[in-house]
Amino acid sequence: MRLRDLASALRATYRGTDVSGRIQDFNGWRDRALARNIGAASYDHAETVKDYYDLCGEFMVFGWGPSLHFAPLSPEETLEHSQIRHQRLMIDKLELREGMTVVDVGCGIGGPMRRVVREGGVRVVGVNNNNLQLDKARSLNDEAGIDHMVDYLACTFMDMSAVADGTFDRGYAIESTCHAPDKTRAFAEIYRVLKPGALFWGQEMCLTDRFDPHDKRHRAIEQELMHGIALNGIATTGEVNQALEEAGFQVIEGIDRAIAQDGPTEAWYRPMETRRGMPGGTLYRIPLGRRAMIWGLSLAELVKVFPKGTSDVVRMMDRTAKAYVAGGKTGIFTPLYCFLARKPLESPNP
Repeated sequence: MRLRDLASALRATYRGTDVSGRIQDFNGWRDRALARNIGAASYDHAETVKDYYDLCGEFMVFGWGPSLHFAPLSPEETLEHSQIRHQRLMIDKLELREGMTVVDVGCGIGGPMRRVVREGGVRVVGVNNNNLQLDKARSLNDEAGIDHMVDYLACTFMDMSAVADGTFDRGYAIESTCHAPDKTRAFAEIYRVLKPGALFWGQEMCLTDRFDPHDKRHRAIEQELMHGIALNGIATTGEVNQALEEAGFQVIEGIDRAIAQDGPTEAWYRPMETRRGMPGGTLYRIPLGRRAMIWGLSLAELVKVFPKGTSDVVRMMDRTAKAYVAGGKTGIFTPLYCFLARKPLESPNP
């Protein structure tokens, strides 16, 4: 995507709204969530997550590509190639077979979905409560010639009541259920729509064993990540496994793939820190590039090339990128806790 295309996409996404005001409103989401917890106000976290992707989604695609997820990085690969390798691992783990129907839980704009359809030979139903992302997924799937293999369900994955029990042969959730306000309930709803014996792959953002809740620095990083990524909380890997089991799943494996598995690896946060060691790395991902973009967008807003307030979105994303890197460098956070679980062949729903 070029800058001119980005400007056009942002105008269509923001639709003349007060972007700076929307950023200010987003920045207050945790106060609203706290007020709900003490019974002072109502709050819907799904709406916060929707606002997050409305504001930041086009920039994510511009800087990261259509597959909006992290992947274990290899020194000789670009980020994009590492993402492809990671998606193929998921396809292999899910044991996809032609003719299956698969649910993509929180499908975003469908980057992994397109590979799953092409290489797995399966039909996919993409679940997303963000209509802007669903529209973009439809458009990209049509361009890729796979739209006839995909259906779309506009709802939150916390409530897929339009789907009957035991509908899907397989399921996956890539960096989506980390946004769930209640992880056990989210997994229970996914469990419900899967057939008995179905496999479920997930990729979660988690706190690692190195996280010390009594360490002020660790707590500050956790709070920055929660705020900037719209996470109602950040589970430990053990808590993810517990939630899966409480929902009824059998956990087959759970691996932090940020930790080297086979051969040398790059730090998962490297694309947001430096271009060194990242062939084909995009300048706009790293601190210097982000600062240059903020400066350039501020000028472009004055001449109305970009919507007013656009630079504020990048400032917010720059702050979050710094938290990602801090979480990675301290070792207290991983976006690559990957699990494979199965719905038992014979068991009552929880």
